[in-house]
Amino acid sequence: MASPLRRAARAAFPATIPILAGFTFLGAAYGIYMTSLGFHPIFPILMSFFIFAGSIEFITANLLLMAFAPFQAFLLAIMVNARHLFYGLSMLEKYHSVGKKKLYLIFGMCDESFSINYTAKPDPTIDKGWFMFFVTLYNHMYWVGGSTIGAVLGQFITFNTDGLLFVMTALFVVIFLENWLQEKRHTSAMIGLVASVAALMIFGANQFVIPAMIGILIILIAFRKPLERREVKPF
Repeated sequence: MASPLRRAARAAFPATIPILAGFTFLGAAYGIYMTSLGFHPIFPILMSFFIFAGSIEFITANLLLMAFAPFQAFLLAIMVNARHLFYGLSMLEKYHSVGKKKLYLIFGMCDESFSINYTAKPDPTIDKGWFMFFVTLYNHMYWVGGSTIGAVLGQFITFNTDGLLFVMTALFVVIFLENWLQEKRHTSAMIGLVASVAALMIFGANQFVIPAMIGILIILIAFRKPLERREVKPF
């Protein structure tokens, strides 16, 4: 019989296959973009490994070419990744009893890992802590691998990478649809959609993400008990 660690690794891999496709193309675009700016291939490879935050890595490429301004860079990173504050709050209970794996889970919690680990329901015989660990590890490996491919290829080929960022949007659409099909009730999903559309109309396309997340968080907290009762209510 396979060890708990191997079983968790095998169970986690299928859940990350959509991420493999998205991160390979987007990571490659990032690697090519970095080399097109004149950076040595080692830069995107190390940045993808240690930063592991796609949007910030693209921004960092330009920051490295500008005047040294650490405070502004810090504020920009906080603004771009502020959504992770809400991810962390949502995962407090799930990360509570995973032991030392929590350190890596916190470091590697990107949008995609959060989406999978928060919604996935592995077999009860699978260790959930190791399952989340391998989901995070696989996604991390995919991003580093894609960036490495792009960094290497970027030395030999050049082409316009405009439009490749649509991969990330398509990736989230696929994850949303998969979760929608798995759910018996779609109350939480509808709350997210309505809050996001409302925030988009009020704050605009460049500023709606954080207000939308705040609205979703407030609604889910306010109606937590009725929603939980509805989820367990038999048909």
